[in-house]
Amino acid sequence: MARKEKVGIVVSDKMVKTRIVAINDRITSKRYGKVITRTKRYAVHDSRFNTSIGDKVKITETYPFSKTKNWVVTGVLGK
Repeated sequence: MARKEKVGIVVSDKMVKTRIVAINDRITSKRYGKVITRTKRYAVHDSRFNTSIGDKVKITETYPFSKTKNWVVTGVLGK
């Protein structure tokens, strides 16, 4: 099975080696046909401390680091 990759923005960097990344998905409502923006937040492992709030990052699914953290930062796309 292929590993999932997503692109999002770092919204919190207060934990040690952990960042919170927000992913915005635009979907169409089945009932009304309107475009809705949904935000999902992921706990992401960042061992190199090379990200800060506002950075655009690429994350990849990996083995679990903790109860809620099973994603890892694979690259910084923009500061």
